[in-house]
Amino acid sequence: MSQEIEIEFKNLLTKHEFENIAAALDLAEKEFTNQENHYFDTNCFALKQKQAALRIRKKNDEYVLTLKEPAEVGLLETHQKLSGVSDFTRFTIPKGPVKDQLKKLHIDTDAIHYFGSLATNRAEKETEKGLIVLDHSRYLNKEDYEIEFEAADWNEGKLAFEKLLQQFSIPLRETKNKIQRFYEEKRKSI
Repeated sequence: MSQEIEIEFKNLLTKHEFENIAAALDLAEKEFTNQENHYFDTNCFALKQKQAALRIRKKNDEYVLTLKEPAEVGLLETHQKLSGVSDFTRFTIPKGPVKDQLKKLHIDTDAIHYFGSLATNRAEKETEKGLIVLDHSRYLNKEDYEIEFEAADWNEGKLAFEKLLQQFSIPLRETKNKIQRFYEEKRKSI
């Protein structure tokens, strides 16, 4: 089973802050890659109620189904490669580790359906303390900028992330994850 614990810290940025960090990290436009996140849940948001999220990420013509759920520290991610998806509105959860994990969460996989997509232009920079990720995301009628910091250790990662924000004089902002921001924006359009 393809599982990992993800420890990440995130902060929304202004466009100006995003551009300053990209320049300071020497991340040229050609180093940003496009990816699409396609989100799924039940009509009654059974996954959201369990603080879990289900997505298919399309990146470089590869599709990966990922279930994210709370772990003791960070998030437990269960991944499953897909051969491709031609119609997200008709997608059904295939047999495999994600479906098995959904059953452990008592989620009716037949009730899961497509909610929409979020496109991200992403660049990454590996550092001694962790991975810096810059994201420019577009979804529904909104766009935002974000920095993420992925680390192996929560305490060390938190310190390194806070130091990074201080280095660029960026205030710590309460930042919801992409799927939460997507759903909040989707609710506004209903």
